[in-house]
Amino acid sequence: MATPKELSDFLIAVERRAFKQTAYAVRDDHAALDIVQDAMMKLATKYGNNPVTEFPMLFQRILQNTMRDYWRRQKVRNLWTTLLSSFGGSSEGGEERDPLETIDVEDDSDEPSTRLARSQTIELIERALEKLPARQREAFVLRYWEGMDVAETASVMGCSDGSVKTHCSRAVRALAAELKKQGLDKLGLSGDMINNRGSKG
Repeated sequence: MATPKELSDFLIAVERRAFKQTAYAVRDDHAALDIVQDAMMKLATKYGNNPVTEFPMLFQRILQNTMRDYWRRQKVRNLWTTLLSSFGGSSEGGEERDPLETIDVEDDSDEPSTRLARSQTIELIERALEKLPARQREAFVLRYWEGMDVAETASVMGCSDGSVKTHCSRAVRALAAELKKQGLDKLGLSGDMINNRGSKG
């Protein structure tokens, strides 16, 4: 069994290399630092008493899983703008549908202007979220921020799958309407569109 000092020595030895590896993968130093620190905490909390010889493999596994969680959240977050533009209207036949189950979007652009426009649009969405009813906000955040599926969200919220879909659908429409008031009729991630909006006052 590893001693506290052995655990501490391992974490000190691996931190710099893990940060470089993660920063190269996610291309964001702040996110990389958070990921590495999260992975180190998980190792210390869950496996700190394991033999020190197991630490390298365990840490790499935890680090890779933590990076995958980061990418999953990023992908879900990047869907927001498309979700709101695609599902801003009423659902067909009055049926409440969960947007994330019906949309197929790949937006992996690494262009600086695209990343800037996306981040600015997300800031608007986050502010608009504060105006939603609590249950709609909770469902939206769990589905589209945390990346939970409908069943997981329903379990956390203590409601049915259908209720989750209803809350999400209404939240998306409400957010789309709110952002339209901000001048974002079409959330196309155009840098010029965002900059022009900002220049209006």
